[in-house]
Amino acid sequence: MYNFFLGLMIVISILIIIAVMMQPSKQNSAASAFTGGADQLFGKQKARGFEAVMQKLTAILGVSWGVVALILAFLSSK
Repeated sequence: MYNFFLGLMIVISILIIIAVMMQPSKQNSAASAFTGGADQLFGKQKARGFEAVMQKLTAILGVSWGVVALILAFLSSK
């Protein structure tokens, strides 16, 4: 059972890396490098299409990675 979840953790980790790398960059100016993108964080812009799908996929993969990490911690303590 432990080996299954360990393999699942590796697959999810690779998928997270791919999903993050596929997300388009939102930094268009030199000013955004200094603000850290805070203007887009608090802005009213809503992601649509491919960006929205990638954001949701990344969030789902991140939550599933955390759940699998907790399961692995539980299984390794036994």
